[in-house]
Amino acid sequence: MTKEKVIIIGSGPAGLTAGIYTARADFEPLIFEGMTPGGQLTGTTELENFPGFPDGVQGPEFMNRIRQQAQKFGAKTVIKTIDKVDFSNPKNLKLWAGDEEFSAEIVIIATGASARWLNLGKGEERFRGKGYSSCATCDGAFFRGKIVGVIGGGDTACEEADFLTKFAEKVYLIYRGPKEKMRASKPMLKRVFNNPKIEVILNENVTDLKGETFLEAVELTNSETREISELKLQGLFVAIGTIPNTKFLEGQIELDRGFVKVYGKTGTSVPSVFVAGDVSDPHYKQAIIAAGHGAMAALDAQEYLASLND
Repeated sequence: MTKEKVIIIGSGPAGLTAGIYTARADFEPLIFEGMTPGGQLTGTTELENFPGFPDGVQGPEFMNRIRQQAQKFGAKTVIKTIDKVDFSNPKNLKLWAGDEEFSAEIVIIATGASARWLNLGKGEERFRGKGYSSCATCDGAFFRGKIVGVIGGGDTACEEADFLTKFAEKVYLIYRGPKEKMRASKPMLKRVFNNPKIEVILNENVTDLKGETFLEAVELTNSETREISELKLQGLFVAIGTIPNTKFLEGQIELDRGFVKVYGKTGTSVPSVFVAGDVSDPHYKQAIIAAGHGAMAALDAQEYLASLND
């Protein structure tokens, strides 16, 4: 068993910022990056609303800078996934990455969230990787000169639709409600509605995926009339929200609708376990807020450790 003072689960803005703060406090945190180091931002093209980057910054570059900063102060990073924990003893927290066991005095959970799919059944599974995706920045280049669709009405959906116009001949942005209900910010909506390569389809739900080997069309069901129609396209990207990555925490810590339940500022139902970022935030889902939560969790963890020595 490997013993650590502080273990951080997750390597997005929350986890790595917590790593910077705890490393600067000489706790030498061990950060489990998972199989997608850097989290969701590694699939983002340009991050243009983070302070300090007036010209924007590419998501992967941004996350790499934060990782380097954490490592500079003494944080250790490993590309491993924690898939099991035992928090029954707050003074001896146990974690497993496969068969490898770890223990810690403090754990900071910053596992973020994963893309929410449509849940259409077997047909959906059939087309994943064959025209059906949740990451335009990962797969957009495969659709050069083709017709694609994006599902969603938030900033992420608008950003992905705008990004895909670099490759696709035409992009449909499909939203289940009216324009007034779209959650995207005004600047993003303006960008999408003013882009000649994007056509916004309102009040329609994607209810089936069609094709032989690869995706060829989607079935649309009107939200008001229930009328069914078909839209031919060769790629479909889902941007309808996220699901917190907390499956491995069930029964070990208190959850609220899948999100880690927060006590106080960054505390949890286990006094030596703290939380930061999207895994406990169903509302904002912003990089700067996740980073702020990471700093808060690290400071709260330091205060907790200090109280044990009083």
